[in-house]
Amino acid sequence: QVQVVESGGGLVQSGGSLRLSCAAFGNIFRVNNMGWYRQASGKQRELVATITAGGSITYADSVKGRFTTSRDNAKHSMYLQMDSLKPEDTATYYCNAEIYWGTLGSKYSEVWGQGTPVIVSS
Repeated sequence: QVQVVESGGGLVQSGGSLRLSCAAFGNIFRVNNMGWYRQASGKQRELVATITAGGSITYADSVKGRFTTSRDNAKHSMYLQMDSLKPEDTATYYCNAEIYWGTLGSKYSEVWGQGTPVIVSS
């Protein structure tokens, strides 16, 4: 089995910064696309950013110019640098990963982490 674990959330004042991390664990052969999503209380989960294994990145319009995602393929990890945070960024942030695992990557799973909360105070 494989899993992803997020870390780095917390409480920050408006205008501040946080850096989230996501690490994949297990008998991993390759991690393909990875993404950050968030879900605010009472709202649907929404895309924040995605990054392919080759490093192609997309951002939601609401975070462009403030958030930066990156990944370290050797560590099966992804990061989200969040700057100029706003109260409307308050949400639980989730990591998503497409993972080939097992012998020669014969198995495939799309996995979600348990989420890490980000609270931005005004």
